[in-house]
Amino acid sequence: MIDYCLIIPEREISMKTVGIIAEYNPFHNGHAYQIAKAKKLTGADYCIVVMSGDFVQRGAPAFMNKYLRTECALKNGADIVLELPVYFALSSAEYFASGAVALLDKLGVTDTLCFGSECGDISLLSEFASQLLTESDKFKEVLNRQLKCGLSFPAARNAAIEASAPHLSSHMEILTNPNNILGIEYCKALYKRSSSIVPHTICRAGSSYHEASLDECYSSALAIRSALTGTGSLDSIRNQVPPSVYTLLEEHCGIDCPVLPDDLSALLHYQLLSEQTAGYTNHPDIDQDFSDRISHMLPRYHHYTSFCEQLKTKNRTYTRISRSLMHILLHITREEFAAYCNAGYILYARMLGFRKDALPLLSAIKEKSTVPLISKLADAGSVLTPLGSQMLAKDIYSGHVYEMITRQKFQTGELTEVSEYRKQIIRV
Repeated sequence: MIDYCLIIPEREISMKTVGIIAEYNPFHNGHAYQIAKAKKLTGADYCIVVMSGDFVQRGAPAFMNKYLRTECALKNGADIVLELPVYFALSSAEYFASGAVALLDKLGVTDTLCFGSECGDISLLSEFASQLLTESDKFKEVLNRQLKCGLSFPAARNAAIEASAPHLSSHMEILTNPNNILGIEYCKALYKRSSSIVPHTICRAGSSYHEASLDECYSSALAIRSALTGTGSLDSIRNQVPPSVYTLLEEHCGIDCPVLPDDLSALLHYQLLSEQTAGYTNHPDIDQDFSDRISHMLPRYHHYTSFCEQLKTKNRTYTRISRSLMHILLHITREEFAAYCNAGYILYARMLGFRKDALPLLSAIKEKSTVPLISKLADAGSVLTPLGSQMLAKDIYSGHVYEMITRQKFQTGELTEVSEYRKQIIRV
């Protein structure tokens, strides 16, 4: 077999590259629109996608495995797909953005970052990012006072922004939309790194992020997942996804997808029982009170999703809880997470797939990147630091956990290769 990664022409003299950060859970028409629009808006020759692996930011297994989602992206405009390490893929918006932006920045070839938002106004998003990043004395004073008064952090933060930046008071609704919030975090991450990457935003087309009903052709990923796991048929989402994605869904639905949160209920229950005596505070974002709450509620455990609902409180959302439970399931520790953040977030770029006509871009990355580009796991040990090897090991472990869940659920058809070490990157 030819290794395309080794046969790479010299970098083109003039090359523009746009970066996109995504989950594609699953890939739909809105995603295809974003890639095409991003290339047109920025004049980019190539598009690099940084994508969550087999576990996604809301604290759940991905609907389809990362290799299928990579193939979807490459067949619809992406040129290279890189995996966002699971430590950041399963983090809050701030750390999700910090990890993904660090990866794009360290490649040394990314000119622009393009993301969707509800407001479509990069100047406003940038202004909010600046205010949240600098945290003036007035901001800190109001934030701390409101937190002491019992307000949730988002409410206290909003009050602090209004007090310290009155000119933004008429735009506070921006902070109620998930894509706007993530876009602000992307801008913050770029500013913190003093990155040369220029941010651009595209106004989100079609349904809102949380819309659970199908639209005419630009439905949310949530609506598509709901249709495919509820009473809807595969045909009901035919016009919601590009033809190549529909073909992949036809081939794989009922074979190795969809994978749903409750599919890992038994495995999570076992892990929670295993750690109950020691407690759960060694995992990120779990304090003693929440650890005690998990332990206290454990006898009522039935399923993953119902347990998340039982653990909800005024100040701890479902998504925050689900991420914490995934940290427990995958043995993601507070100490490891801090070590990676202190080391610059990203220690390698793991390639999941590429288009064969993007070889000049691969050449440019190999020339400019400040982190190793990993195309074969077998070769990773020779180019990674011990800390990088440790981070990559968790990505591999997470992939094996996901594969195990998939096999247990479907148990149909010919057995596929289980080891991440023997998986082939996707070439289109």
